[in-house]
Amino acid sequence: EVQLQASGGGFVQARGYLSLSCVASGFIFDDYVIGWFRQAPGKGREGVACISIRGSANYADSVKGRFTISRDNAKKTVYLQMNSLKLEDTATYYCKATDYRNGMTYWGKGTLVTVSS
Repeated sequence: EVQLQASGGGFVQARGYLSLSCVASGFIFDDYVIGWFRQAPGKGREGVACISIRGSANYADSVKGRFTISRDNAKKTVYLQMNSLKLEDTATYYCKATDYRNGMTYWGKGTLVTVSS
């Protein structure tokens, strides 16, 4: 069974930090690009960061310099370190795995991040 389990969300004050994890199972993790997406209340889902199979990272402009994505293939886990959190970072965060060779895509259930003033 394919699973992507995101965790680490919670309540944090503005300028604080949180670390999210996404643990994968049921597919060959090393072959997949992993991305973090988020969806704020009343808004569409947007890409936050992604990491290639070789570890190259890309970020949305809104989080550059504050968020860091990393992966540990041995643990089949991707992390999102979120620093200097802002109110507008409040959202449900999802991880997605994509094999761009064949388009296979998996989504995990989200984890809620709430940033308060």
